[in-house]
Amino acid sequence: MIRVLQVLGSTTLGGAESRVMDLYRHMDRDRVQFDFLVTKGHTGHFDEEIEGLGGHVYTIMPYRIYNHKQYTDAVKTFFKEHNDYAVVHGHMTSTASIYLPIAKASGIPLTIAHARSAGVDSGIKGILTNMLRKNLSKRCDKMIACSDLAARSVFGEHSYADGLVKIMPNAIDVTDYAANTSERERIRNRYNVTDKFVIGHTGRFHEAKNHLFLIDVFNDFIKMRDDAVLMLLGEGPLEESIRDHIKELSIEDKVILPGNQSPIAPFYQAFDAFVFPSIYEGMPGSVIEAQAAGLRCLVSDSVTRLAKTTDLVEFESLNNDSKKWANKINSIYGDLPVNALWNERLRDNHAIQQIMLDSDYDVNNQVRYYTDLYEKGIDENR
Repeated sequence: MIRVLQVLGSTTLGGAESRVMDLYRHMDRDRVQFDFLVTKGHTGHFDEEIEGLGGHVYTIMPYRIYNHKQYTDAVKTFFKEHNDYAVVHGHMTSTASIYLPIAKASGIPLTIAHARSAGVDSGIKGILTNMLRKNLSKRCDKMIACSDLAARSVFGEHSYADGLVKIMPNAIDVTDYAANTSERERIRNRYNVTDKFVIGHTGRFHEAKNHLFLIDVFNDFIKMRDDAVLMLLGEGPLEESIRDHIKELSIEDKVILPGNQSPIAPFYQAFDAFVFPSIYEGMPGSVIEAQAAGLRCLVSDSVTRLAKTTDLVEFESLNNDSKKWANKINSIYGDLPVNALWNERLRDNHAIQQIMLDSDYDVNNQVRYYTDLYEKGIDENR
């Protein structure tokens, strides 16, 4: 058995964290075992499960420009004490150019940088992130990205054009999202939306997800369809401003904020539509999840076209205003009653599931890829 160290920001309910955990659950742990190195010291959502699967969670200080030496020293100390890993798989690309070379110098055979986002935060933080990533392509053994956009953003145009980056989209357990009437009824009853047209969105409350615009779109849409409600799953730094905007528009009775939810699959059953106006993304796992659940999706044109795995996805320009987005939703769904929409999903479910199961978006297909990568990559990079 080989041990792989997964480097993440945390073990909370985030997109990258959830995708790595999906992989971990399905991995043959007699062959490959995961440990985790994170920068947030509080107990994460997945910690108990990780321990139960045989893994360990280690914590290191978060990187700040002013603590560069302390961070570097801490990384060196960690790998001096834990140099028996076969692979270090780094999902924190903002600092991967620091910790991956240190891991390599400590004798770890294979280092992987994995790009999961196609953008950076605004302001000084984004500038610093781009600076830290500048030579990342030369400071790791393998490069993986969840999409073409993420590859270009993190590793540069040349690395992508030269075929040096493996594109491996974020994967899910597709069967978890198969149509389920009882789960749909359970969630809709819990939130008292049994007869409502539920527009859903899942994602961290962060500027990249464009929640304020989504709320504006919804506010325009309810003028066309008064039985509509908006359900926003997630948490994050913009939650207060999101709640304030909902109050400004006086639509508190139309918007539901359930917070983070796990498992999340039943909520996709409860949705009738999925709207995703992100400003930037690597590969949005939520759009993949929505398709696996059979939902028609309206997605911003800043999202990679690789996210369109089925004919359920339509793209809309962020240059268009909220009214045009609302009109687009209306043109897709019209005034179809929710029962008719659900019956349509039940009818098409088998075909949609089969498309997803045959793709790289199903976690079982990715388990084979990563097992092979980890085992063969060790010998190739010793």
